[in-house]
Amino acid sequence: MSSIEKYQSIFILVSVAVGLVLGQSTLARNYADIFIVPFLMVMLLGIFLQVPLRQLGKSFQNWRFAGISAVINFIFNPMLAFTLGFLFLRDTPALWIGFIMLMVTPCTDWYLLFTGIARGNVPLSASILPMNLILQLVLLPVYLLIFAGTIATIDPYLLMQSVVLVLLIPFVASLVTKAVVPGIKGEYWLEKKVFPKLDHVQFLFLNLAIVSMFASQGEQLVQNPLILLKLITPVLLFFVIVFIAGQMVGRYLGFSYQDTASLNLTTLARNSPIVLAIALTAFPQEPLIALALVIGPLIELPLLGIIAHTLLWVRNGWGCEDEIC
Repeated sequence: MSSIEKYQSIFILVSVAVGLVLGQSTLARNYADIFIVPFLMVMLLGIFLQVPLRQLGKSFQNWRFAGISAVINFIFNPMLAFTLGFLFLRDTPALWIGFIMLMVTPCTDWYLLFTGIARGNVPLSASILPMNLILQLVLLPVYLLIFAGTIATIDPYLLMQSVVLVLLIPFVASLVTKAVVPGIKGEYWLEKKVFPKLDHVQFLFLNLAIVSMFASQGEQLVQNPLILLKLITPVLLFFVIVFIAGQMVGRYLGFSYQDTASLNLTTLARNSPIVLAIALTAFPQEPLIALALVIGPLIELPLLGIIAHTLLWVRNGWGCEDEIC
């Protein structure tokens, strides 16, 4: 793991603290929100540039794996998130909405890192990345209208405007870049010169967006510092239930250990940057929604590390003595 990956949670916490300190200044508090969306658009452009959409067809070559991961990610997980939110967060609707937003969007990057640690099938996991990205871009507004719409009033026009602004524009820009740049700089220029630097750029702009968000909207956290502790129980339960479900389904369908580990991590890791961008633009007056999406990964990252090493222990019990089993 790179230094950024190892200490990501610490960097995010530092960004939160910096934002809260800057938010004590009236000037910073009044103007910080201007920078949030541009920072997130740059970050998302970096994410979309690295998604190999040309390999979308490969997502369905192992149709059983693609199908069951899609069912868990886009049917089981949203229903589970809504239920857990109802049980633990219904007295704080903003946290409930933030929790749902976090749990309905599968990860498109770091789950591959944890899949590698767990000795899962990394190529198989990578093959469904384009499918997961496309489906979540299409379904996220639907989930918000169906699930979050029962919790609070949502303006469909503002929601679609947010999707177009922070998701569609960077997505189209990434397609144009990948179509135009190879003809100018050569076929592999992006892969060799740009992609190796993108992780650092994405992480920088994510942290700048977090600083801006907490500078402009962090007053509620200062006034209610313990409210986010409510997230711990539903987040933990979500990961435990989805992990067990993935193990049971993988074994029932006769998946190898590698494929079952991949199924676990592709259905567990969440995509907080994309939903954070939507939350900040669609719910500008509800900072607790965005706060839930910032605090969620602070719980998620250690859990994914624990799960990856738990899978290694499961691997031994599976009877795996070689790399492939």
